[in-house]
Amino acid sequence: GRDPQHYGVGIKELWEIPEENHRSGLVVHGSGWPLDKKTSGGWFLYHMEACQVAVGLIVDLNYTNPYLSPFHEFQRLKHHPVLRRHLEGGKRITYGARALTKGGFNCLPKMYFPGGLLIGCDAGTLNFATIKGGHTAMKSGMLAAETVHTALAQGDAGGGELSQFEQSFQDSWLYSELNDNRNFSPAMHKFGAMGGGAFNWLNQVIFKNKLPLTLHDHKLDHECLKPAADCTPIEYPKPDGKLSFDKLSSVYLSNTNHAENQPCHLRLADPDLPLRENLPLYAEPAQRYCPAGVYEVVNDDAGNPVFQINSQNCVHCKTCDIKDPAQNITWVTPEGSGGPNYPNM
Repeated sequence: GRDPQHYGVGIKELWEIPEENHRSGLVVHGSGWPLDKKTSGGWFLYHMEACQVAVGLIVDLNYTNPYLSPFHEFQRLKHHPVLRRHLEGGKRITYGARALTKGGFNCLPKMYFPGGLLIGCDAGTLNFATIKGGHTAMKSGMLAAETVHTALAQGDAGGGELSQFEQSFQDSWLYSELNDNRNFSPAMHKFGAMGGGAFNWLNQVIFKNKLPLTLHDHKLDHECLKPAADCTPIEYPKPDGKLSFDKLSSVYLSNTNHAENQPCHLRLADPDLPLRENLPLYAEPAQRYCPAGVYEVVNDDAGNPVFQINSQNCVHCKTCDIKDPAQNITWVTPEGSGGPNYPNM
């Protein structure tokens, strides 16, 4: 059978920087700090046109420490000299976050169903080894279009399963590219950043992605959290308002908005579970894995803890739906639409 899908949360900002610091087309990728050796992920920095720079961090959602905050890891990252020299003197203009489907080849689901095809990022065609997914998503769309065109030309009235898509996919360079890199993500999950990095270097450089073995990762991301009692709390530095910022000012730059007085689009299967189980076991990690400050544990007038959902803040990253250890949260489409409005992201 196929491996369960795996995800990362990507947090990204768009900056305007001084013209003298701008180098159009420059691409910088990195991994490691500020993430620890047991937490995999990586960062990127792209110099775009008009003196704009996109910078971001991706944190794999199989991390184990419930005290980890992807948002604060990203804010800390920007103080590293390698990134700081690109951003100093600039102005942050946009903020956003999104969960990424990144399990790779071994996690691809069945891509056809009655009346439709599952393609692109929704299927998980991202090649995380190269941090590229645009070309793979487009190719899957082209294969889908060709499959539908052929079916219609043959008199197919629609509604059935387009199983022939599977063969078209297997005959394409897309299949070969994803298959060649099938071990990248599971190696990082199994062996950590250092061991996984060494394995992938060996596979890519020495064996040219032709190692005759396939690694698997059967543990779901939400199952990876350890109890808070077994982990060390992480003390993050306060934001300086120049390179690093707080969540609320960041959410403001996402231009997110939801119609008032609509039902909450973040559904709890058991409203009491966050305080009954997640708080004592995991110090309620939703307060930290959410990059928008949607979830809080606050005290009421009597001093009793209350699990508060600030759904107006939601940037629709869907991390909560993935990482909640009890799988108690379901993200649904807001009744009154709304959400973030990202310019040039």
